[in-house]
Amino acid sequence: MILDEIAEKARVRVAESKKRISPDVMAEKAKQKAKATEPFRFEKALARDGVFFICEVKKASPSKGVIAGDFDYLAIAKDYEKAGADAISVLTEPDYFLGSIDYLAEIAEHVQTPLLRKDFVVDEYMIDEAKAAGASAVLLICALLDEETLTRYHKHCDELGLSALVEAHDEEEIQMAVRAGARIIGVNNRNLKDFTVDIHNGIRLREKVPKEILFVAESGIKTRENIVELEKGCVNAVLIGETFMRSENKKQMLQQLKGE
Repeated sequence: MILDEIAEKARVRVAESKKRISPDVMAEKAKQKAKATEPFRFEKALARDGVFFICEVKKASPSKGVIAGDFDYLAIAKDYEKAGADAISVLTEPDYFLGSIDYLAEIAEHVQTPLLRKDFVVDEYMIDEAKAAGASAVLLICALLDEETLTRYHKHCDELGLSALVEAHDEEEIQMAVRAGARIIGVNNRNLKDFTVDIHNGIRLREKVPKEILFVAESGIKTRENIVELEKGCVNAVLIGETFMRSENKKQMLQQLKGE
């Protein structure tokens, strides 16, 4: 399965990163950043009324290949901020999504919008790395982690003032996320095992999530009609990547999706 391949490459990548910057040094960098930044900015923004838009900076994906050949990630992030994005998701996985943690760090220096590190977290080191780079949130994927590990990682995020977007794909994973203490659950409409998309997956599974937990629908969202449907289904936020990345006028696309 491609998810297993991505996770294995992530483990190799973390091992290499630890040789360059030791876990102790990275942990200290993360703690210092936590002292200097407002905690939980991502979920504070998400808790407002209405549907929250998380706009993604993404060059490529395993299912679609290269999406943005001309990839000025900083200009894209600035465009999103100007357009009124509530948060910006930055792909940092280098092998399949052609991302980089350096992209996130540079974007963090130039935009004030909360940033989500979108990657395949397989080690607490990646959480420290995200905080040190300026992220306000990280993605934790249930399909990659056992419950004890997910709980531990979520607690570590809390210690750093990082929001954790816990991604689930079915009812069993949602229950796991709830037990692990998730305050934000994202349901990926794309099945990470075979990359098929079902836009209604999020709406069905929203009913399985306690109302007090913030809910994010991810992937396959393309039209204002999709947004209206998700809003009726009590979804708090949408994470949109490819639709924005293929749009030449990102501000216009965001306004269109918001119905402005």
